[in-house]
Amino acid sequence: MARKKAFRFIDLFAGIGGFRIALEQAGGRCVFASEWDKFAQLTYAANSRGHWPYGDITTIAPEEVPDHEILTAGFPCQPFSIAGVSKANALGRRHGFEHATQGTLFFNIAKIIQAKRPQAFILENVKNLRSHDKGRTLEVILRTLREELGYQVDYRVIDARGLVPQHRERIYFVGFRKETAFKWPTIPDKRPTLGSILEKNVDPKYTLTDHLWRYLQNYAAKHQKAGNGFGYGLAPLDGVSRTLSARYYKDGSEILIPQGEGKNPRRLTPRECARLMGFPDDFVIPVSDTRAYKQFGNSVVVPVIARLAKAVAKHLERPIPVARPREQEQTSFEFFERRAS
Repeated sequence: MARKKAFRFIDLFAGIGGFRIALEQAGGRCVFASEWDKFAQLTYAANSRGHWPYGDITTIAPEEVPDHEILTAGFPCQPFSIAGVSKANALGRRHGFEHATQGTLFFNIAKIIQAKRPQAFILENVKNLRSHDKGRTLEVILRTLREELGYQVDYRVIDARGLVPQHRERIYFVGFRKETAFKWPTIPDKRPTLGSILEKNVDPKYTLTDHLWRYLQNYAAKHQKAGNGFGYGLAPLDGVSRTLSARYYKDGSEILIPQGEGKNPRRLTPRECARLMGFPDDFVIPVSDTRAYKQFGNSVVVPVIARLAKAVAKHLERPIPVARPREQEQTSFEFFERRAS
């Protein structure tokens, strides 16, 4: 019986592997991953059959990245050299993306796209990328992808709260090398509730101490008196939470779980954070609570990416290479592990 065909993808700025899980659900096979944080690498490897991501993406030549059909990246938003671009425009000089994005990590994505020409890409970033530097950062990104690299690109802000019990808006870019009839996936209106993802028996260590709870209450009262909106958030168990951030480990104040009269609220557990981001319950958490909170706060929402990946995969050209046996599948990862060491 013939093996099922699979598209190949690469996982840049991979974090703990949210993109990988989602694209594998859509029928993909990861041929390369890159993530510089060693603790995120540990979590990634624990959930990907021991595949350790390559470290610093800036140290690899784009031509050495394996061929792939889809490029994915949740790239950091660094300052772009807008002033230089504006000056070049004013002088009527042509400038390429190397000039416009040099010194940013987006530059490395653009170089890989230029060198490998994947059929499609999916990029993710914070919602505020739209307004960063008065919209000029978004302008540079779109001009690079569309005009310099020649891709058909669309973008949209999606709130994940129709798929997970969390208000989390992120901007997504989808691009194709050739024109397609791509349609954005539908996010359901029916929202899961926060109560549905909570664990039944929670260690008392996640309950706030009297000292911390008193501090958060006084802090909120001070800012309320000053007319500010800062403060802790008691999450509605029948609704959705605030956005989980990478700083959640500090005091958990943005999402506190009420525990009834006379008892201090508690933080989410790392497993509940995993569920809040749409990770399956068999996802391994091999790091400390502090590291786990940072990792899930920085992650993508898996079900959102999975829907995007399925919508993109429908428009990939055939034939797609046949998936290799698992022992051969590790080859490219092992090669880049040796390079990193």
